[in-house]
Amino acid sequence: MASLSTQTILFLLSLQFVLIVSEDNGQREFDYFALALQWPGTVCQRTRHCCSSNACCRRSNAPTEFTIHGLWPDYNDGTWPACCSKSNFDEKKISTLHDALEKYWPSLSCGSSSTCHGTKGPFWAHEWEKHGTCSFPVIQDEYSYFLTVLNVYFKYNVTQVLEAAGYIPSNTEKYPLGGIVSAIENAFHTTPLLVCSKGSVEELRLCFYKDFKPRDCVVGSSSQNDVISSKSSCPHYVNLPAYDSLGKNFFTFLWVPSNEALMQHS
Repeated sequence: MASLSTQTILFLLSLQFVLIVSEDNGQREFDYFALALQWPGTVCQRTRHCCSSNACCRRSNAPTEFTIHGLWPDYNDGTWPACCSKSNFDEKKISTLHDALEKYWPSLSCGSSSTCHGTKGPFWAHEWEKHGTCSFPVIQDEYSYFLTVLNVYFKYNVTQVLEAAGYIPSNTEKYPLGGIVSAIENAFHTTPLLVCSKGSVEELRLCFYKDFKPRDCVVGSSSQNDVISSKSSCPHYVNLPAYDSLGKNFFTFLWVPSNEALMQHS
C-alpha cells in the first residue's frame, strides 16, 4: 500500500480534531465574528479598587481609545458557542505580543476572570478559552487568535474614524447616536452594534464574515455578555466620556494586591 502523503495526514488530523470538538461539546461551527471594543471612559468611571492589572489605574498611561474586549464567534440566531476545546491558556505562547496586548487589550478591572475549566485566570485567559477556542477552523491556535484580533483592531480603527468625524471624548458634549453609527458605516461599510450604560457608550461591536470582510451585526433574542441592541440600550444622544485617572478622586481609590483583588464580571 502506498504511504499517505504529508498533506493527507495533516488533513486527517485536522478532521479528527473537528470531530473531537464536536463530540465533546455538541457545538456546531460558528457563523460570524463579533469584535467587541470597550470605551475606557465609561468602563473606568466605575473603578473603585485599583491594582497592577487594572489599566484604568495607570494614571497618565491609562487608555484613551477604544480597547479590545474580545473576538467572539457567534451564530446568526443570536446564540454562540463557548469553551470549544480543552486548550488551557498559556501566556508564554503570546509573549512576543505582550506589550501590544497590554496597551490595546488591557483588563479594565481588578480581579481574576473565570475560565472554562473551573479556575480563575487573567482577562486574556477568559477570552481565549471561552471564545478563542471556538474560532476553529478559521483560527487554529492561541497565538494566531491574539495576533488576528490585534490585526483586525488596527485595520478597523474605530477611535480614529470617530475622531475624524468630530466625535471626541468629552464630559460635557452629547453626540447623536445616528451620527456615530453613520461614521462607522461610511468608513467600514458595516452597521455596528453599540451598547450603552446610563447614556454613555460602553461598547462598540463590529461584525465580520469568516474571511474578516465586514458585515452587519445580528441582534438575536439572547444576550452574550449583556448584548443589547443599540436601539434599546442607547438614547438618541450619547456621551463619549473622557476619563482622567489623575483626577481628584484618583487617590481615594482603594489599592489592593492583584492576588486579593475583587472578582471581575465578564
